[in-house]
Amino acid sequence: MKKTKNNTVRSVALDILLKVEQGSGYSHLLIDQQMKQKTLSHKDEGLLTEIVYGTIQRQMTIDYYLEPFIQTKKSLQPWVTVLLRMSYYQMFFLDRIPDHAIIHEAVEIAKQRGHQGIGSFVNGVLRNVRRKKQRDIADIVNKETRLAIETSHPEWLINRWIDAYGYDTVKAMAEANLIKKPVSVRVQPLKMTRHEAMTVLEKEGYAVEPSKISPQGIVIKEGNILHASLFKKGMLTIQDQSSMLVTEILNPKEHSFVLDTCSAPGGKTTHIAEKMQNKGNIHAYDIHKKKAQKVQDTAKHLGIDIVVANGHDARKLDDYYDAETFDYILVDAPCSGLGVIRSKPEIKYHKTAEDIENLASIQLDILKHVAPMLKKSGTLVYSTCTVDKAENEAVIQQFLTTHDEFTVDESFIQELPVPLQQSNGITKYGLQIFPQTMNTDGFFITRLVRVDREIN
Repeated sequence: MKKTKNNTVRSVALDILLKVEQGSGYSHLLIDQQMKQKTLSHKDEGLLTEIVYGTIQRQMTIDYYLEPFIQTKKSLQPWVTVLLRMSYYQMFFLDRIPDHAIIHEAVEIAKQRGHQGIGSFVNGVLRNVRRKKQRDIADIVNKETRLAIETSHPEWLINRWIDAYGYDTVKAMAEANLIKKPVSVRVQPLKMTRHEAMTVLEKEGYAVEPSKISPQGIVIKEGNILHASLFKKGMLTIQDQSSMLVTEILNPKEHSFVLDTCSAPGGKTTHIAEKMQNKGNIHAYDIHKKKAQKVQDTAKHLGIDIVVANGHDARKLDDYYDAETFDYILVDAPCSGLGVIRSKPEIKYHKTAEDIENLASIQLDILKHVAPMLKKSGTLVYSTCTVDKAENEAVIQQFLTTHDEFTVDESFIQELPVPLQQSNGITKYGLQIFPQTMNTDGFFITRLVRVDREIN
């Protein structure tokens, strides 16, 4: 009999997970692509997202539990391993799907993608897993190893973070990375107020609350915001609250000349324009021209017309601009992304210590090249969506040692929401937001000012 592809939500999840495993796609982009195809119901879209993110988030934990049941199988095909992982996740981390239904569908997928023997193997493993006593993570003696397995973070990363922040902070951070964070959106204030937007959303059935971080922010507690009428009309932008805080700290004034050096996909760029009441000039860049075009398209969708976006390497922008050209500069630097693990869980498995060091070098290089283009008394905000000190505090420390015309503007700390003012992430170099601090992405943000004096 000719085999036909199983198009159930679990089969789709398997395809996505396999692509992520093989490094040929990112989970959030692959899920978005699937949503746009509209082949699944809203209910199945939710299950797909849950299976994909959950399986990746818990991968090391699942592998730890599965290992005794598959160790006799020397060379499993990658798709079989992934199928077992996602089935285990559903059986032990979700409570609304009966085990027998999960096992049945896993076996059907195995038979259709492989053969009867693989189906029997999958059936045997999953039934044994359900029937027999599981290993106990508490039996792992080394607490760093135990935390790594328990929260599915590579041990080298756990140890690196512990060296930087201490065990308790890292434990809280790793545990927070396993919990789904709320979606937040930013209101386009030139079109409507936050109160008006929240009223419309509530009438459409969304559960919402105002952000404590940005006066433009709304936290979506319940409902898929992609289906909201305001989102489709360009009244809302999906943006994490920590990301919104970057522009709040920059705090650009109307009629200013602003440089956004690494602007794609455009969330912060358009937020800057909104803060400026769409009055002034913003020159936005990304090293990739297609991504720069995305910034331009985003601005147009929101009714913003003061943004000019182009593709160019931020380290070579002095090809275009003289010294002391801009009132404000934003360097939202390319980074390891270790603060957004909840949105992109595969990041924690794919990054290396070498990647982090290479990125830190690029970040410092960008700062050094764009800094001269800031006017005296101008403001420069440096931010990343990572929690690694090498990309954050260390970069600023190195920059300041060779640029004594710049200083950290510590006054921005007093402008923060009270919970952040009291955060243990504050140092003399800036603010480190951990995922557990306010249930947002992990971010580093600092505000530098160029003092009005000649360089010695």
